[in-house]
Amino acid sequence: MTADIVLTLAIAALALLLFMLEWLPADITGMVVMVTLMLLGQVTPRKGFWASAIQPPLTVMAMFILSAGIARTGALQRLNQALIAWSGKQAQTDAALGCDPGPLSGVIKNPPSSQCCWPTVEDLCRRQGFSASRLLMPWSFITILGGMLTVVGTSTTVLASGLSGQLGYGEFDLLCCDGPGGDCLGIGLAYLIFVPAAADHKQSHTSFSQEYDLRGYVSEVVITPRSSLVGQTLRASELQRRFDLDVLELIHNESLRPALADKVLSAGDILLVRCGRGDLLKIRDSEGLEILPDVQFGQKSWQADLSSGEEGIAEVLVLANSNLIGSTLKEMRFRQRYNVTVLAIRRGEELVRDRLGKVPLRFGDLLLVQGPKQSFVGLQTSRDLLVLEQRDLETLRSQKAPIAILIGLGVVVLAALNQVPILVAALTGSVLMVLSGCLKPGELYQSIRWDVIFLLASLIPLGISMETSGATDWLATNLVALGQHLSPHGLLMVLFVLTTVLTGILSNTAAVILLLPVGVQIAETLDLNPFTVMAVITFAASNSFMTPIGYQTNTMVYGAGGYRFLDFVRVGGPLCLVMALVIPSLAGWLYGL
Repeated sequence: MTADIVLTLAIAALALLLFMLEWLPADITGMVVMVTLMLLGQVTPRKGFWASAIQPPLTVMAMFILSAGIARTGALQRLNQALIAWSGKQAQTDAALGCDPGPLSGVIKNPPSSQCCWPTVEDLCRRQGFSASRLLMPWSFITILGGMLTVVGTSTTVLASGLSGQLGYGEFDLLCCDGPGGDCLGIGLAYLIFVPAAADHKQSHTSFSQEYDLRGYVSEVVITPRSSLVGQTLRASELQRRFDLDVLELIHNESLRPALADKVLSAGDILLVRCGRGDLLKIRDSEGLEILPDVQFGQKSWQADLSSGEEGIAEVLVLANSNLIGSTLKEMRFRQRYNVTVLAIRRGEELVRDRLGKVPLRFGDLLLVQGPKQSFVGLQTSRDLLVLEQRDLETLRSQKAPIAILIGLGVVVLAALNQVPILVAALTGSVLMVLSGCLKPGELYQSIRWDVIFLLASLIPLGISMETSGATDWLATNLVALGQHLSPHGLLMVLFVLTTVLTGILSNTAAVILLLPVGVQIAETLDLNPFTVMAVITFAASNSFMTPIGYQTNTMVYGAGGYRFLDFVRVGGPLCLVMALVIPSLAGWLYGL
């Protein structure tokens, strides 16, 4: 083992540690690894950013743009409406999901397709009268499986294709994975139809007040004649700044109205507030307020009050590429920015209701918000948040839908016929999306998940360093020694399991970058088909079912479905085992050993 091998493996171990500890976002961790490699001379800037190294990030970027153009015209929403009309019984509903997000994920990147299909899933749950947890996890898993139908379905397959080209085996054809990909989608769909996704943690009939357990956090207080608030406005009283409190509604002379900051308060006014019991008692003593008894509060629905007239309540999801991630509600002035109040935050199993202004937001957080219904229109058009209700088709460029569909089909056909490289076809489609008006120039940049692009670009130098330093050969030699008594099929299964484990610890892109060159070296040493080995590793890195953090759609449904971490282990674990048995056999049969 040379000094270069030791240094490269040490940097790879550092990357593993940083990914596990999650001190930094994954894309920033990738950049730390890239800079370290260059500072220590393991990779030169020219070698790390040569033409073949930047092709995968550029291809993924172009596919994000194409997907956003199709989604922005409402083409997916119309397909989803037809799906709702067709779905009937529960099994038929599950099958319908396989006919929508599954194939769509093969040609449309997951963020836009996920955001468009999500309201359909919620609507199906309401219509069928069963829990959202019944469909959200299957929907996520089917989306993951569908991404393997084509090379452009996931960033993982795009990256694997680029690495294959760098290793001298040429880039993947667009439909090279459709055989095992289609079989895996069918097997996964059958599994999810007959295996319950999860216990009904989030019942469809449960109200927001029950679901978020807000009885102790939404209260009514009366302004007494002795109160220091009499004659003041809410703004002047600085009540919301001095306490962990939000005033949601003001009842004046039995008339319900929004909490206007400049409204002068009078004795007898009733304030509906979001506030913990501890702060509520402090406010009562310091401001001369009277807390209405729980009996009176329980006689009516606070949710009905807040949803009456022009006011409304909704759940809002923090998206993966949101600019709000890492910021607190107070730092971003959330209430002033969106004209809604956050009542609670659901984060997987955790429910946050205290000190909301000081909680940094994360991807997948579910915010329960209250405010004027007109404000929800603004939230629907936000690139940072997703309102979990059906988007109004009138807000989309529906007249451009046929053009967007034709552009998308044109890209797929050109790439499938090998008339032009996939990158060129995708970039051409991206330009046509803007020129045709399906996507505005400003929306082009907003549609790209820059964290994914930076992560892809920054981890490619690690793969190059592994290859040039000899670390890939060293790892391959040791793996061959360990598995010399295994059959080719057994070795493929070992690689599949190893990739799956690394994907759960690191990320799917990091696992592919580290293991794909190793797998090719093993194939060359043992005289196996390199493409078969690459296919097994790529499928293993793309099929992440066991944790809510292994894939972005899993993270999205984690909080919204009210799942527990063990639900993913219980449902996703057996599915991973099924794929570990099926995919190596399929790849060996279709591509040869």
